[in-house]
Amino acid sequence: MKKIILYDTTLRDGMQGENICFSPEDKIKVAMRLDDMGIHYIEGGWPGSNPNAMHFFELAKAAKFKQAKMAAFGSTRRPFIKAKNDKNLKALVACGAPVATIFGKSWDLHVNIMDIPLDENIAMIKESVAWLLSQGLEVFYDAEHYFDGYLNNQAYAVDTLKAAVEGGCTTLVLCDTNGGTLPHDVERITLETMEKFNKTSSVINFGIHAHNDCGMAVANSISAIRTGAVMVQGTINGYGERCGNADLTSIIPIVKLKLGYDCVTSENLKKLRKLSRFVSETANMIPLNSRPFVGHSAFAHKGGIHVSAVVKEAKAYEHMDPSLVGNGRRVLVSEQSGKSNIEYKAREMGINLGLDGKNGKSIVASIKELEEDGYQFDVAEGSLKIIMEKLTEQYKPHFDLESFRVLVEKDKERPCSAYAMIKIRVGDTIEITAAEGDGPVSALDNALRKALTNIFPDLDEMHLVDYKVRVLEGSDGTDAKVRVIISSRDRNNIFNTIGVSEDIIEASWQALADSFQYKLSMKKEEIDA
Repeated sequence: MKKIILYDTTLRDGMQGENICFSPEDKIKVAMRLDDMGIHYIEGGWPGSNPNAMHFFELAKAAKFKQAKMAAFGSTRRPFIKAKNDKNLKALVACGAPVATIFGKSWDLHVNIMDIPLDENIAMIKESVAWLLSQGLEVFYDAEHYFDGYLNNQAYAVDTLKAAVEGGCTTLVLCDTNGGTLPHDVERITLETMEKFNKTSSVINFGIHAHNDCGMAVANSISAIRTGAVMVQGTINGYGERCGNADLTSIIPIVKLKLGYDCVTSENLKKLRKLSRFVSETANMIPLNSRPFVGHSAFAHKGGIHVSAVVKEAKAYEHMDPSLVGNGRRVLVSEQSGKSNIEYKAREMGINLGLDGKNGKSIVASIKELEEDGYQFDVAEGSLKIIMEKLTEQYKPHFDLESFRVLVEKDKERPCSAYAMIKIRVGDTIEITAAEGDGPVSALDNALRKALTNIFPDLDEMHLVDYKVRVLEGSDGTDAKVRVIISSRDRNNIFNTIGVSEDIIEASWQALADSFQYKLSMKKEEIDA
């Protein structure tokens, strides 16, 4: 079975993406998770360019990796000096990483921009590789802008690769640095390049490094692999400069499940979704729901016909078993739903619809009416569960609202402050509490939490993580209905609830109260999962 080497550059190339930054400590945590996933090489940074990278490599010396090798990134030597005197090359050796990945210019346009002779660039590549190998490092050569260079001056682009081979490098990585090459050209150029080196006695391995400026990074990577490349470079979630890099969360399952090549174990493949989420959270980036394989919506079904078919035969609308990558099927309920959606969600949520199916039909009709009024249950499953329980007379609230009062105060010297007083019934007991907050919703949240925490201590672990407001019909001005969606999380779960009203405070209370009710209704096994 063909084996594909996975080379992750999230901690260097990924950090060049807008708004993405990892501390050295963050980078170690990510590296440990990449190692646990089964990634073969982890590029930790450019030690000659910034202290952050050097600090990471110092921390990496003490880390215990199961299999991954750390790679340090850098460039060829500067023009007209000896490799042994180049400070960037010396930093690659000094950082302690066992692997050095260096890039050089393959496109004569860039050599001319650097204002150096073409033959000096060839010498820079050859001598840099040779010196790093003499220092005991494993060396990979990244041919920057190779595909553009090949199209512009084929002979020179190939000569730059030959220089790396003459220096002793046996792994050449072809880079689509501008991300503008299309898959058929990647396949053709990779094949033609490999054929030129297959005529030599040396065994040369080829890799691919693709950027996503045409949305083709994954496709280009797969094209190169099918042609014969044995190493693929990319980042988790496709993070990277401009439009990003090839996304390893797509490439890994395609290589493993679609092409049938060896890259990670089946057990490690199941960690893929959690790895994607971990990297997103560490980078403080919102996970992309529509991301293939690992996204929250990757195996979500909304249309009633789709759900009916999937229940009978999963492959009708799923190209693979989502559990293979640690994901799961989700069935959404909305105005586009049919009875199949409701029946599926009822089983999932433990709601009894009865034997005659009337409850399912009634719920479908009610959901459509509510969505006509502005609700959107496909993004608020917490509220969906509550409304389905109410419609089937199975709802058992943990508290009932008697009343609330909110006061917002502002003077010219201080920012707004808010105070809330609530009166709720818990069983036969009336609780009256008041609290402050940064705004009216914060004050209501604090007051409700204060009233309930002594009775339900599990609420300590729940907190609000997102709050969204949308005006449903702008032509009505300040009298328009608003939709409020609140995202809450505890140790293991993220759940959304919704409220709709002409009054933003009332809509917020609906969503807030539902979030508490939903959390309190979770079974112990759900909380401990």
